[in-house]
Parts: sequence; C-alpha cells; structure tokens
Amino acid sequence: MNEVLENLARCIERGKVNSKSPYPPDLKGQDGADEYARHALDTGVDPQDVLSIGMVEAMQRVGARFRNKEIFVPDVLMSAKAMSAAMTHLKPHFQSASVKRKGTVIMGTVSGDLHDIGKKIVSMMIEGSGWEVIDLGTDVPPERFLTAIQEHPGSVVGLSALLTTTMLNMEKTLQEIRRASPGTRVIIGGAPVTSAFAEQIGADAYSPDPHGAVEYMNTHCFTL
Repeated sequence: MNEVLENLARCIERGKVNSKSPYPPDLKGQDGADEYARHALDTGVDPQDVLSIGMVEAMQRVGARFRNKEIFVPDVLMSAKAMSAAMTHLKPHFQSASVKRKGTVIMGTVSGDLHDIGKKIVSMMIEGSGWEVIDLGTDVPPERFLTAIQEHPGSVVGLSALLTTTMLNMEKTLQEIRRASPGTRVIIGGAPVTSAFAEQIGADAYSPDPHGAVEYMNTHCFTL
C-alpha cells in the first residue's frame, strides 16, 4: 500500500483529524487524516484508491473493533470525524465522477424521536464504506422520507429510533414507504429495536450495530 494511504488509514483508525488535533496524545503535532488525504490527491494518487484503500478499509476495521468491544462510542466518533475531514478533499472528485459511489442511503430518526448519535455513527460508517448518505436528521415525518426517495431513485432507507414509543412511528413510516415505493429497501435500528420487530413490521433488515448495517448494505444493496 502507498505509504501516504497507510498513514491516512492509521489516522482514521486512531481518530487523528489534523495536525492541530490534540487527540490521540501520542500523535499530537503530527499530520492527520486531513493532511494525508490532501497530500495523496496532490501527489497523484487515484481518488478511488484514497477512498477504498485509505478510508473504507480503515472504517471497516473501526467497525469490527467496535463490534468486538475493543473500542467504544467516543473512539468511533473520533474516527468518523477524521474520516469526514478526509472526505472533504474527495467530494470534488465525486462530483466529477472520478470516484464512484456504491449508491445512496437516506438516513433519519423517525417522527417524535430527537436522538441522533446512533444514527450519526451508522451514517459515518456507511459513508466511510463508499456510499453517499443523505441525512435527514431527527424527528423526520414519513413525507420527508418519501420526498427524499423521489429525489434519489434507487436509494436505500435507514430508519432509527431510540424510544419504544417512537418505534410505532417507525412502523408507520415503513408502511408509507411500502405504499409509495414498494421496491425501496428499508433497514431499521436503534436501542429498543429487535430482529423480531423488524420481521413483524416487514423491514428488509435490522442491525444492532453500525458494522452489521454496512455488511448488509455491501452484500445486499450493492451491485456492480
């Protein structure tokens, strides 16, 4: 692997955002994901390699470590922040089509629920895996999901809920999506959500963690 890409991947795994970031302490004062991504592109590294080798593989390792309880939510958030800093340099290449996305995922916390952190982690992991994420935020009514589906044909929808009371709105949202766009795949997740509930309401998939969501997306929603 290109040395710059190795350093980029290491910074994303460790959550080293840029040279000014004091975290992690042992990398204080050193370049971070921001600088390495820019340097890789400036020196002619293929933007697709920057994404797939320097970023996607790093976020996959972060997801695996999170699932194995080797790291925790704050660590994942720092990795996601580092990944976002690197992604800033890649976005012009997405627009020029020199980097291909796997597809589009529409994410949102359902109506009545204002919890955001879980959805943000999953969104970052999915984006780091090579997908474009349209984040609708929190307290999202069904009609906003339907509008986003119309604006992004062929997209996948991710519904999040952190309260047992708002799980009912998850079911209502899914029903509206099924009526308006029966072919749209819908993945659900959140602390109170279970695989049994996903089966009950007819969701296409459920994942208890970000890594599982990414695995499902890459296995079932991505076609060459």
